[in-house]
Amino acid sequence: MSERVNEKMEEMLELLENLVNIDSGSYFKQGIDQVGAILSSEYKSLGFDVHVHPQENRGNNLVIRHPDAVAPKVMIAAHMDTVFPIGTAKQRPFRVDGNYAYGPGVVDMKASLVSVLFAMKTLMESQDEAYKNVEIVLNSDEEIGSRHSRTLIEEVGKGKEFALIVEAAGKNGSIVTQRKGGARYKIKVKGVPAHSGSDHEKGRSAIEEIAHKTIKLHKITDYDKGITVNVGLIKGGTSANTIAPIAEAEVDVRITKLEQIKAVEQKIQEICSDPTIKGTKIEVAGQLNRPPMVKTEKSNQLIRIVQEIGKELGIKIKEEFRGGCSDGSFTSCMGIATVDGMGPIGGNGHRDDEYLEISSLPVRTALLAETISRLTHMNTNEPIKRHLLNIKDTIG
Repeated sequence: MSERVNEKMEEMLELLENLVNIDSGSYFKQGIDQVGAILSSEYKSLGFDVHVHPQENRGNNLVIRHPDAVAPKVMIAAHMDTVFPIGTAKQRPFRVDGNYAYGPGVVDMKASLVSVLFAMKTLMESQDEAYKNVEIVLNSDEEIGSRHSRTLIEEVGKGKEFALIVEAAGKNGSIVTQRKGGARYKIKVKGVPAHSGSDHEKGRSAIEEIAHKTIKLHKITDYDKGITVNVGLIKGGTSANTIAPIAEAEVDVRITKLEQIKAVEQKIQEICSDPTIKGTKIEVAGQLNRPPMVKTEKSNQLIRIVQEIGKELGIKIKEEFRGGCSDGSFTSCMGIATVDGMGPIGGNGHRDDEYLEISSLPVRTALLAETISRLTHMNTNEPIKRHLLNIKDTIG
């Protein structure tokens, strides 16, 4: 068993290296489609059907299921895009240092893409037909809010009982059971231009107005209620010696309860309806793009199952609440029992020092495979076929 697992590890790391060394930022269609082509080939070699959902300006989305699957009850959501610009993979390609692997998107979430594929391989090799109870969505725009793939995710989610989201696990191996919801808004201000030397008093600065609004918007933040508002991007003006005629701000809002968004939006509208600098005009556009991921009785049952399997693997799986958003918000909002953070362990996502704990790759793959099996067989009289990887041999 140890030799077999080591062979799998070599395969997993080889595939991971290939994926990490491909730039696949959310706006780089060519790179995302290259990642998708590699994964499509891998799944097809196992006998899975891969349905490509083409997009003109974004990477294509993929839906994967076995041809023998009939009304599968488990869905897996993973994304192929990263946050890194073209050229990053060449500047700092995949590398291994001891138990750590580095590279753009190595844990968010190219290691998870590898883990899902090898979980399917593990089920098939063990003759556990749970692989027929799964439908996989690989989308191309999760890092920018899944604006183009949300409809597809929700379509695949219809009729599903369980959703496993393979974002990276917590640094202690925790799964994610709750997340904040997120909204984005853009504020545009039109001012009055004037020469900053000879006609300063005739101008009305759009940048100054944005500055006043930023201070007021940040005051909406209420940590006790789990509400945060951040003006994270500002641009404006035409030259240093011109009173700024235009300015824009992009605003990120996070909430913990769906009903909070109405009050937050009302405050944003109130703030922007009354210019501090008279003579400026303000426009606001935006909306909630991901609802909060909340715990339900259904998800609590799923959480307990994952934790029981973790115990069998010799690992204690804790729960974690994250402020960041994921596609688990969509499935949770649909009433599907959802658990996130089912991917391998790593950290420093979106940074130059993003890393994967290599030893967690087979462990989390086993956890994922066994969870799918348990969810498939728990309401039947079929015996559960054991296929857990020999973890002690792998990491000992």
